[in-house]
Amino acid sequence: MTIMAFGEVLTVTFVVLSMLLYGMCSTASLIFSRASGASAYGQSGRIDSTVSHETFASLEELSRIVDISYCVGSTGVHKPFQCLSRCNEFPGFELITTWSTGPLLSDSCGYIALSHFPRAKRIIVAFRGTYSIADTIIDLSAYPQAYVPYDPNYRDDKELLRCHNCTVHAGFLTSWLNTRPTILEHVSAARKQYRDYKVTLVGHSLGGAVATLAGLEMQMRGWEPQVTTFGEPKIGNKEFVKFLNEVFKLGTVPPSGDAEKLQYRRVTHVNDPVPLLPLEEWGYEMHAGEIFISKAVLPPSVSDVIFCDGDKDAHCISGEQSNMRAMLREIKLNAAKHMWRYSVTDQVVSTESDIPPSAMDSRSHAEMQQKPLRLPWNFIPSRYRLWELFFAHRDYFWRIGLCVPGGDPTGKEENHHQTYQRI
Repeated sequence: MTIMAFGEVLTVTFVVLSMLLYGMCSTASLIFSRASGASAYGQSGRIDSTVSHETFASLEELSRIVDISYCVGSTGVHKPFQCLSRCNEFPGFELITTWSTGPLLSDSCGYIALSHFPRAKRIIVAFRGTYSIADTIIDLSAYPQAYVPYDPNYRDDKELLRCHNCTVHAGFLTSWLNTRPTILEHVSAARKQYRDYKVTLVGHSLGGAVATLAGLEMQMRGWEPQVTTFGEPKIGNKEFVKFLNEVFKLGTVPPSGDAEKLQYRRVTHVNDPVPLLPLEEWGYEMHAGEIFISKAVLPPSVSDVIFCDGDKDAHCISGEQSNMRAMLREIKLNAAKHMWRYSVTDQVVSTESDIPPSAMDSRSHAEMQQKPLRLPWNFIPSRYRLWELFFAHRDYFWRIGLCVPGGDPTGKEENHHQTYQRI
C-alpha cells in the first residue's frame, strides 16, 4: 500500500469516527424507531424467527464467559478458575491457560478453559475484544490481505475447499496467526484427553473476528467447533463470506428444531456500529448466521432476539447501513460549512506527481491528499460522548468489557439476574 493510499484510508477512518460521534446522534430517532422489538417484524409480514429459550440461555451464558476474558491482560485469570469478574459464576470451570500477544494492532488476549459437569462438557476458547473503541475504529481501516485457508489434505475423505480471491482484514489475520500456535496446541491436547467435550469458541468485538478465523481452521481440521461472536466486525470480502458460509453451512433462517444445532452464531445489537465496519466501500461484507438483539437497553428478553435471514437481513443490523450512509452525507455537509484546519507545518506525505490526473485540477483536493486530517473536535457538540454512543457495542445481555466483581455495575446487574431467573 502506498503512503498516499494509506493516507486516504486514514482520512476516511477519521471521517467515519467523526460521523459516529456526531451524525449518529442527529439521526438517533430514526435508528431507535427500529428498536421497538420483534413485534414490529411481525407487522411487516416477516415470519416469526424469535430464538428459543434454550438459545437465549446459551447466548446469555456465553456473554458472561467472554466478559471474563477482559480480565486477561489486566488483573488476570488464575487457576483453578479465579478472577475479579464472573469466574465464581462458573464453579465447574477449569482454566487451561491464558494468552496475551502484546499491545499492537495484532494484540490478542483470551483464555482456554474446560467446562465440566454439571455444565455442558466443553473446551472453551474465549477471545477478548479491544479496550478502546477509538482504537477499534482505526484498526478497522487496515488494508485487506490475501486469505489462504488451512489445507486439510491430511484427511483423505474430505474434499479440499478452496477460497478463490479471498481477502481478510490484515490486522485480524495477523492477530490469529500470532496466537495460533498456543491455541491449537492446547485445544488439540484437550481434545485427546476429553474426547466427548465440544470445542466452543466465543469472542467479542475484534475478538469475534479472531474467533472466526480460528473457527474456520478448526472446522477445516475436522474439530467441528461451535463459534459464537458478539459485535463482530466485517472480516473479509464477498469471496471470503461465500467461503465461510459454505464451510459452516450458513444461509437462511434455520428451520424450527434445527436452530440449536447452528455451528456459527453472529450476535449483533441494535445501534452497535462495529458490525457495520469496515465499510462496503472498502471491500468488506457481512456473512450469514446473524442473531439480532432488537432492544436497545438492558436487559433483553427472548422476544427481543431473532434469527436473521442470509448475509444482509434488512430487519437486522444491515438495516442500519443506510442510516450510516446518511450520517456520512450529513457530516460532509456540516464539514463544508465549517473550517477544516490543516497544519502548514505537517510533513507532506505525497507529491503532485503522486496525485491522479483527475485530481490535478483541484489544488484543494491535492492538499487533502498531502496533509493528514485533523478532526475539529470543537465542531462536535460536547453533549455527545463517545462512551455513551458505544454502550450499544458492549450491551450484549450484560454490559461486558470491564473486569470488576460481578461485571460492569453500570449495566444494572441486579435487574438482569431477576430477569434471567424468570426465563
